[in-house]
Amino acid sequence: MARAGASHLRTVLALLLGASVAAPVPLQAQHGAAARTDPAVVALVSAVSPARLRSDDEHLVGFGTRNLFSEGLNDPKRGVYAARDWIASQFRAIAETSGGRLSVAFDTFVQPVVPNRTPRAVEVSSVYATLRGDDPARGTYVMSSHYDSRNSEGNDATRDAPGADDNGSAVSAVLEAARIMAPKHFAGTIVFACFDGEEQGLFGSAHFAAKLKADGVRVDADLNNDIIGASVGHDGVAAPYDVRVFSEALPAGVDMRAIDVQGGENDSPARELARFAREIGQAYVPSMHAELIYRSDRFLRGGDQQSFAAQGFPAIRYVEAHENFDHQHQTVRVEDGIQYGDLLQYLDFDYLARVTQLNIAALATLALAPAAPVVTMSVKKLGYDTTLSWDAVPTAVRYEVVSRRTDEPFWTDVKDAGAVTTVTIPLSKDDWLFGVRAVDAAGNVSVAAFPTPAR
Repeated sequence: MARAGASHLRTVLALLLGASVAAPVPLQAQHGAAARTDPAVVALVSAVSPARLRSDDEHLVGFGTRNLFSEGLNDPKRGVYAARDWIASQFRAIAETSGGRLSVAFDTFVQPVVPNRTPRAVEVSSVYATLRGDDPARGTYVMSSHYDSRNSEGNDATRDAPGADDNGSAVSAVLEAARIMAPKHFAGTIVFACFDGEEQGLFGSAHFAAKLKADGVRVDADLNNDIIGASVGHDGVAAPYDVRVFSEALPAGVDMRAIDVQGGENDSPARELARFAREIGQAYVPSMHAELIYRSDRFLRGGDQQSFAAQGFPAIRYVEAHENFDHQHQTVRVEDGIQYGDLLQYLDFDYLARVTQLNIAALATLALAPAAPVVTMSVKKLGYDTTLSWDAVPTAVRYEVVSRRTDEPFWTDVKDAGAVTTVTIPLSKDDWLFGVRAVDAAGNVSVAAFPTPAR
């Protein structure tokens, strides 16, 4: 009840204030952590078009089905490969605006039979566009989606599977982000990815993430989007200004004894990325509320961010606040007076535009801001304060120390440390958690880096 009331209040405020992007002035985010806006990022966020998102999604739905096993249709107007080729053509058109910095490629391979899941070996072909960054030393940032679809039968390649929300909505968001960002320069490299074979088991993203790992690519963030286009849930409750952000707790192989001593069980790279995305979203799209869900994904479901997490890359997932399962993984039909099927009529393209804005704000800030520092916390002696140290980060003009109590979900305070690389905070390391982030001259801030204890 409280959640519905909060959602209604945000809706009313947004209608009164409009859904415009915040002006480029310092803002104070919730829970005390300061977030600032860069005019360059404001311009990118403001360029998102609900009309273009609708047009892209209509094209995707128009292919009838995008089921993985429709790859052999050899029909330029129907099936998963027809959709793939259309997406690639959109990326190639976008590349013309990039000054040669955006390249388009397929990641194609044969997926063997998976017992009890797939009927035959099948060719999987993802399409992605890489926007080369200006600084080769910087990391890579991925905005991902999947373009395949399904109906009630996961391997049915014959009947329609429109996939307007799952996942035409996110593919449209990725295309829109690429369209807006390709003409601009960023320090980090950005990959816009549309994966195949997600519905059968994250096939495309698993192959792509493993390839990045094998090639030694340092992926500092994956912003995955899956089912982000509908604002009304199964109960009829509208949440046009709410979105969920999922993130995993701890990657595989961590030393749990060390985690227990540090108190970092809720400070995995994915959780820090989620907090960052939430704070940046508050600054640039203040009408939207990103609810952090401290789980890797929903029960009985999954998403492509898990493929990146499996390779040790920080990854989060955006998904609409209230899902309607009558419109997911359903064959189009009317049954007992209920319309089933993932149809275009159930999407809210103004809502999709705002979720796209959240992605662009986070992605652009990540790729523009300095890299996150590597931080150590001195534990050489007992004491009532905390000393943090880090190496200088290129392009950083100053650093911020964020802090919170051990039972708090968000950073509650931020202190400007200036240009120093060592600072002592008059708070006990036994009672508080800390992070350090780098800030550039435009105010773009890195993800907070959780410190490692050092004697």
